Amino acid sequence: MSDKKQIHRWLVVAGSIIVQLCMGAIYTWSIFVDPLKEQFEFSTLQTQIVFSFELATFSLVMIFAGKWQDKAGPRIVAFTGSILLGTGYILASFSHGSFIGILCTIGLISGAGIGLAYVCPIAALIKWFPDMRGLITGIAVAGFGGGAWIFAHIANHMIDSCGTLETFKLLGIIFLVVSVLGSLVITNPPRRWVPSGFHAKQPDGGSAVPSLNWHEMIRTPRFYFLWSMFSFSALAGLMVIGNLKSFGIHNGLSSAAAGSAVGVLALFNGLGRIKWGWISDKLGRSHALLLMFALQSVMMFILPHIGKSTLLLAVSSAWVGFNFGGNFALFPSLTADYFGTRFIGINYGLVYTAYGVAGIAGPISAGEIFDLTGSYTFAFMIAGCLCAVAAVTVYFTHRTVKKTA
Repeated sequence: MSDKKQIHRWLVVAGSIIVQLCMGAIYTWSIFVDPLKEQFEFSTLQTQIVFSFELATFSLVMIFAGKWQDKAGPRIVAFTGSILLGTGYILASFSHGSFIGILCTIGLISGAGIGLAYVCPIAALIKWFPDMRGLITGIAVAGFGGGAWIFAHIANHMIDSCGTLETFKLLGIIFLVVSVLGSLVITNPPRRWVPSGFHAKQPDGGSAVPSLNWHEMIRTPRFYFLWSMFSFSALAGLMVIGNLKSFGIHNGLSSAAAGSAVGVLALFNGLGRIKWGWISDKLGRSHALLLMFALQSVMMFILPHIGKSTLLLAVSSAWVGFNFGGNFALFPSLTADYFGTRFIGINYGLVYTAYGVAGIAGPISAGEIFDLTGSYTFAFMIAGCLCAVAAVTVYFTHRTVKKTA
C-alpha cells in the first residue's frame, strides 16, 4: 500500500465524518417538539409524523442513492445530498410554522438529502478499510451520533435566542457550507485495491462469500433476518429519540434537564457506533448483536419507571443511545460480510429500509399512545419485547450462515 493511498484513505475518513456530523442533526428532532407544540399548536402526533416522514424518506431514497453511488461514485451523490439537506432547513424557515410546510421541507427535502449522503461515506470506507471493517464503519457513522450531540446544544441555544423558524434557517446555512466541503473528498479506492498484507477473514461461522447483487441478496433468508433485527432494534431507539424531551418534561423534569438528556443520548449514540464496531471485530458480529439487543430490551422495560430523576434519565438515555448507535456499525459490516462489497451501496440501501419502517412505526406509535393514554409506558414495553425477539433472531441468522459454509 503506497504512502499516498494510506494518507488518502484517512482523508476520506475525515470528509466522511464531516458529512455525517451534519446528517446527524436529524436526531435532534425532539428539541423542536415542544416549541412547535407551543408556538404553532402542533399535536404530539403531528410532531412525530414530521420526524417519521423524514426518517422514511431518508431510508427510501437511500436505495436509489446506493445504486447511484455504486455507478457514479460517492462524491457526486454526497454533494447532492448535502445541498438538499441545507436547502430543506432553509425553506422550512419560510413555512410560517405550517405543518404541511415543515413536513414537505424538513420531512421530504432534507430527508431526501440525508438519504443521498448517508450511504456514501459507509460504502467508500468499507472498501478503503477491509482490514478494520467494523471499527472504521463505527467511526464513520459516529459522526452521525456526534452531530446530533453538537446540534442538540446549538439548536437549544438558537431556539431560546432567535426562535424556531430562524433556527431552521441558520442550521440550513451551516449544513450547506460544512457538509458540501466534506463531500468533496469522499472517493472510492481503485478497483480491487486492498491494503498491503491484508487477507480476508471469514464471516461468523461461515465462508467468505462472493459479491451478490441485490436480486441475489433478497433471495437469501439471512437478508430477511437482518432486515427484521434492524427494524426491531431501530424502532426502540427512534421511539425514545423522537419523544425523549417530552417524556422527561411529562415526568416533571425541567425543559433544560430533559433537553440535556437528548444531548447525552446523542453523545453515546456516537460512542456506541465506534465501540460496537470494535467489539464486533473482536467478538464477532453475532455475539455483538446478541449482547446489544439484550441490553436494549432490558432498558426499554426499565425506562418508564426512572424518568422522574434527572440523573437516572441521563443514564438511561446514555444506555439507549449507546445500543442504538451500534446498529449503524454492525449492520453495514454484516451486509458486507454476507453479501460482499461490490454492490454494498444498493444492498445496504435495501437493508436500511428496515430503519425507514422503524422510523414510521416507532415515533408515531409512541406519540399516538401518549395522546390516547397520557403515558409512554405501553409503547416502551412493546419496544422492549421487539428487542428481545431480535436477540432470538440472531440464533437463526447464525444458523443460516453455518449452513452455507
